[in-house]
Amino acid sequence: MKITSIDIKQYLLPLEPPFKAAWDPEPRKKFATTVVYVHTDEGITGVGSGDLMMGFEGNEHLFIGQDPFAIERHAQVIDNIDFHYGRCWPLDLALWDLMGKATGQPVYKLLGGRSNKILAYASTGEIVTPEERAVGFVEQGFKAMKIRFHHKDVRDDIKVVEAVRKAVGDKLEIMVDANQGWKMPWDVESTWDLKMAYQVAKELESLNVFWLEEPLPCHQFDLMAKLRDKVGIRIAGGEMNRNWYDFREMNKVGALDVYQPDVALAGGITQTKKVAELVQGSGAWFSPHTWTNGIGLLANLHLAAAISNCPYLEFPYDPPAWSNDRRDYIQKDRLMIDSDGYLVAPEKPGLGIELDEEALRKYEIRHFYVGESGNVPV
Repeated sequence: MKITSIDIKQYLLPLEPPFKAAWDPEPRKKFATTVVYVHTDEGITGVGSGDLMMGFEGNEHLFIGQDPFAIERHAQVIDNIDFHYGRCWPLDLALWDLMGKATGQPVYKLLGGRSNKILAYASTGEIVTPEERAVGFVEQGFKAMKIRFHHKDVRDDIKVVEAVRKAVGDKLEIMVDANQGWKMPWDVESTWDLKMAYQVAKELESLNVFWLEEPLPCHQFDLMAKLRDKVGIRIAGGEMNRNWYDFREMNKVGALDVYQPDVALAGGITQTKKVAELVQGSGAWFSPHTWTNGIGLLANLHLAAAISNCPYLEFPYDPPAWSNDRRDYIQKDRLMIDSDGYLVAPEKPGLGIELDEEALRKYEIRHFYVGESGNVPV
């Protein structure tokens, strides 16, 4: 089998009302999706998505004529492209989808097949009063949820956690995302320092919060390690660290309890699996970030179900602003937990993607401008 061609197509979904992401002062009015299609001489096509594939154009020839199963070779080439141009890891996802289809196996089985399911936590995206939403999550079967911080006064954020804990008691585990790890290009506000992160972590520890995510900038490995040593709450992060050696260094200093690289953003399935094995071998958890789109979520699900020791996987879900219909708009099937709170990996060969041809025709565009109206939620 040989790769014969690679197509990249773009789609844009209008968002009305806009999605007001906690980490971005600009409301999201459109949702951009890039899909990569890898075609072969045997008529099998692999599909991947989750990032914008910027910088890939002109590099297709590096893969044409190659065996799609030479995944280590391809991952190295994508890593080189990442260094020179941009993140093109959806190509790795498409190759895994292709390999699964060629062998007649779901990707989670190719990766180790520890399980085909994992408990999902409802990951909210907007700053709202979430008590009623939390009760609704319990009724839907969720066992955990994540709350976003971003009020001007962090004491108001803590009050939100107090209200949710009062509303649901011990029926939900609560995670908190401080969103201090990275910034949108136009965000010039200061981030927390170690003392602020410590004070917040101690408050959340008293509320039995399951983990505190990104309480410090993502490059401050030593400070995260100091914070982790000082508090009892788990410290999570790494969702936007794009280089494998970042995770090597974080692991070396013991920066995190929960490592969150996203296969669509940093390393694909091929390299992220290695990161997961590294950190789990040191006693930490691997629980990937999944805020890209439904295909990116599926890819992370396959890897997490196959190898992760962490009991939970992120499930981007904050209806109506961020619903299954918006997240999965180019797919036939909307991903949702089962009655017991589990996300179950599809048993179909590959990633189990079924594209909605009508939606593809409706939302395809020739090019989108990546700005305030065309960002992929993260």
